[in-house]
Amino acid sequence: MQSPEQQKKQEETNRRLKENLGKITKKLFILSNKGGVGKSFVATSLALVAADEGLKTGVLDADVHGPSVAHLLGVWKTPLSVSEKNIIEPIRVNDNLTAVSTASLLKSQDDSIIWRGPLKMGLLKQFLADVNWGELDLLVVDSPPGTGDEPLSIAQLIPDISAAIVVTTPQDIALLDSRKCVSFLNQLKVPTLGILENMSGMECPHCGKPIDIFKQGGGKKAAKELGIPFLGSIPIDPEIVKASDEGKPYVLERSKGQVRKIIEKIVDEVTKL
Repeated sequence: MQSPEQQKKQEETNRRLKENLGKITKKLFILSNKGGVGKSFVATSLALVAADEGLKTGVLDADVHGPSVAHLLGVWKTPLSVSEKNIIEPIRVNDNLTAVSTASLLKSQDDSIIWRGPLKMGLLKQFLADVNWGELDLLVVDSPPGTGDEPLSIAQLIPDISAAIVVTTPQDIALLDSRKCVSFLNQLKVPTLGILENMSGMECPHCGKPIDIFKQGGGKKAAKELGIPFLGSIPIDPEIVKASDEGKPYVLERSKGQVRKIIEKIVDEVTKL
């Protein structure tokens, strides 16, 4: 049982949480049930394109144990600052984009966070309630793989999530996991914007012919069977890997490329929600 003091503190946190979320127009949830599908690349690309189109955007890295958003945005060396009133200032990536990640709390990128569920729930609540997000058109939440503590916490802390995107790769095992993600969202009554297939084939650098490394078309087939929209296929591109490793905005540097067009279409769909 909570003491009166603990209860008062909890009520104040809930008030700040409600107030902060009330200033955010759209909340977009990015998840996958399998790691290594490029979910964080998709989340940061969506945030970068939305900001580039003039939307006031925030991105929250909800992956407590394996944060990568700060690295992908090139701000992993920038620490979070806290005011005297214990208000956390998000990292400013550019004029329209801010970000928060546990990577900014660590002294070294090699450090690990060894926490159980309640501590992670508390941190995510703090990131939503005590961060000075301000007035946002869009908050993109990058969730860790699976349907455990962090995704469940986010779904509980943000009761009015606008929509969720399930990121997958074409092979059968990844698609099986994607179905579990859709089931998770349905049970929590979170609207699913659709399935986005990543690493969907590549062009041979020598002959130009397509190479289906992880098969192709599985995401579209799964979306059809589940009765949800298919959002497109992002091909494998070595330049994406290079840009991600260097913390450079691939979708901004390739402003007329195929990936940018797919992300622009998704951002357009989100703004219509």
